[in-house]
Amino acid sequence: MSDSHDTPATGPAGAAPDDGSARGFGSEPAGRELLPTATPARTRAAVRELVRPRRGLAVAGFAAITVATGVGLLVQPLLGRIVDIVADHRPPGDITLPVVLLVLVALAQGATTALGLSLVSRLGETVLARLRERFVEKALRLPLEQVEKAGAGDLTARVTRDVSVVGEAVRDALPELARSLLAIALTLAAMAALDWRFFLAALIAVPVQASTARWYVRNAVPLYARQRIATGSQQQQLLDTIAGAGTVRAFRLEEEHTERVTRRSSAAVELTLRGVRLVLDFYNRLHIAEYAGLAAVLVTGFLLVRGGSVSIGTATAAALYFHSLFTPVNAALVLLDDAQSATAALARLVGVADQPSPEAEKRAHAPRPRTAAEAEAKAGGTVTVTGIHHAYEPGRPVLHDVDLTLRAGERVALVGPSGAGKTTLAKLIAGVHRPTAGSVRVTTNGARESGDGVPVALVTQETHVFAGPLADDLRLARADATDAELRTALTAVSALDWVVALPEGLDTVVGEGGHRLTSAQVQQLALARLVLADPPVAVLDEATAEAGSTGARLLEQAADRAVDGRTALVVAHRLTQAATADRIVVMDGGRIVESGTHDELCAAAGVYASLWEAWSGTRATADETPTHHRPDTTTLKDH
Repeated sequence: MSDSHDTPATGPAGAAPDDGSARGFGSEPAGRELLPTATPARTRAAVRELVRPRRGLAVAGFAAITVATGVGLLVQPLLGRIVDIVADHRPPGDITLPVVLLVLVALAQGATTALGLSLVSRLGETVLARLRERFVEKALRLPLEQVEKAGAGDLTARVTRDVSVVGEAVRDALPELARSLLAIALTLAAMAALDWRFFLAALIAVPVQASTARWYVRNAVPLYARQRIATGSQQQQLLDTIAGAGTVRAFRLEEEHTERVTRRSSAAVELTLRGVRLVLDFYNRLHIAEYAGLAAVLVTGFLLVRGGSVSIGTATAAALYFHSLFTPVNAALVLLDDAQSATAALARLVGVADQPSPEAEKRAHAPRPRTAAEAEAKAGGTVTVTGIHHAYEPGRPVLHDVDLTLRAGERVALVGPSGAGKTTLAKLIAGVHRPTAGSVRVTTNGARESGDGVPVALVTQETHVFAGPLADDLRLARADATDAELRTALTAVSALDWVVALPEGLDTVVGEGGHRLTSAQVQQLALARLVLADPPVAVLDEATAEAGSTGARLLEQAADRAVDGRTALVVAHRLTQAATADRIVVMDGGRIVESGTHDELCAAAGVYASLWEAWSGTRATADETPTHHRPDTTTLKDH
């Protein structure tokens, strides 16, 4: 059996080149494609999927709110009873019972309201937490080209503003909206119980309120969607300008970039002001509905009391009922503002959370404990690259018709001048990018077909250390690793000695705000994570480049041990790595121009031989061996 993944033959272009070319700073970003936004139907379906496992909590919460609202409706009849007692000139003692009941109603309503809001808030926070987890999980696995083409501002706006808007809606709007809708329904039912004519009088306000709601939704939905996009565009421009401040100043582009920031900020402000005007018009229409409805109820009460159909206390209760509707009706309609804003933000989050995972990511990510036989198995995977073409921007190809096979257990060094396409090919094999044309196939040996994570692991010179205990940072590669296994991995990359010397050993807090690590130590941690992940195929993209001359040999030896027994592609920063590889592949101009062992390529007197001669500092002969190079004081990039 075999376990394989294929990189699709086609994929989005537009990511920034990583092989020596740079995007022009003076031009407007072209071909910007924002990350997807879910349709309203899909957004509702996603919410149902998230709520379904917590139906019991939802039912309990809304039941408690229903009880609280129903109890609260006893206030108006009790006040009406007091009015009748006063109007009939009864003894003052008759007021005692209604007043006591009012106190009991207040206590019961307060307790049940607190319980209901607590349960509904817990439901909302739980659902939001799961949505955030899904969003982050999918966002971390989005194809790099898609993220770069959308721009960091789009993703940043979703992670920050959109999550914040949805969070505020869940904490505040959702419980209040649920309580308001229940209050409206039960209050109208109570008015009908007093006299059906009070109910009809109250309905006079409904057409105005309904038309106001439809008008608002019709105008607010597209407005808030445009506002979210404008905010993301504004953040993207700010990020681009700040990140490239040095280049902007160097090319005297300050005015142009300031104009872009101003233009996009003005667009966002204009949409915000339009939203404010929309809300003001919304309130004005609601006030008209309130006045019309209250007038109708008061006139109806006057006529019914004069005709002897109801008492003054009943008419008072009806008027109080309708007046009590002002708060829940206005709250429900005003919450449409938050609801529309939150819905637009939620659709943007669901749009990312619904993104399909790349083929290589469909495997289980929680590694199971491995057997001794699996731990000892050292057979790697086979990588087959067929007819690869790749371009980050249309018309600017980086790779041209590349064919390459990495045999199981083979260590291949990838060398060539800067801009040759080495990093692009490495990332295509690692699955970071998808080729414009052609395919990458990784087939693992049966000894490693268990699905323990992805088949290819990539280690670059840009390694991040996460804030927290060093042990947790290592366990990112394998969550079930014991302390003994962590020490074994650290030993393999010659890092155990300095880890033990840390103030708290494996428990030492590193990363932001923690113990500062050197560049070489950071790379050793990355290599230790590679050992723990134990993938059949490893790609090292200049993983030892951050070390200075004194640490280069140590890191190279650590990298050799980390990839021992695996199929490995090493983008060589120093030719000493290439000289000891099983095979060397030379790239130039986006093509493979040479392939062979160190001795074979030196004898061929081609591109590699020239690179080696420049590296070693002497005119090499065809039979020169890797031991004759000069000390590691110069890197391949220097030439």
